[in-house]
Amino acid sequence: MNILILQGSPRANGNTAWMAEEFKKAAEAAGHEVTLVNVARKKIAGCLACEYCHTKGNGACIQKDDMQELYPLMAEAEVLVLAAPIYYFTLCAQIQAPIQRMYCVNNPAKVKKMALLTSSYSPGVYDGATAEFRDICNYWNIENIGTVTANINEQKTEKTKQKIQELVKML
Repeated sequence: MNILILQGSPRANGNTAWMAEEFKKAAEAAGHEVTLVNVARKKIAGCLACEYCHTKGNGACIQKDDMQELYPLMAEAEVLVLAAPIYYFTLCAQIQAPIQRMYCVNNPAKVKKMALLTSSYSPGVYDGATAEFRDICNYWNIENIGTVTANINEQKTEKTKQKIQELVKML
C-alpha cells in the first residue's frame, strides 16, 4: 500500500517524530511504500474560505505555498497517518493546516484507511484530538484503523513501539 505520514512536530527528534519514524520502519518492513513528510517544516497557510477552489479553481486552491507538494501525495495515498503532538487538547496547528486545506478537493480520493499517532507530556489529554480524528475519518468515509498515544511515561518505549507495530498490521 502507498502510505503517507504527515508528521506535525516541529521537534525533529521529538516523541511524535519518533512515533512516525517507527510507523514508517514497520510499514516498510511489511512491504509498504511510505512517504513521511514533516509538515511542521513546511509553510502551509490556513484555508482562506474564499471559495476560489469551488468556483473558478476547479478544485485547486488559490494559495500557492508548500501545500502544492502535498496535494499529489495525498491524491496517491491509500493510507494516511497523522502524527501530531498534543499541546492543548487537540491536533496541533501544523497538522490542522494541511487537513483544512483539503477543503478544495473535499477528501483524498484513494485513501481507504487512516491512523493517528499522538504524544504529549500529560496523560488524559487526547480526547479532543481522537474525536477530531474520528470525525475526519467519518466525514471522509475512511476506515479508522486506530490510534496510538504516548504520554511522558510511554514515549520512546518498547511498549509504544509494539503498539505502533500492531497498528501497522491493521493495514
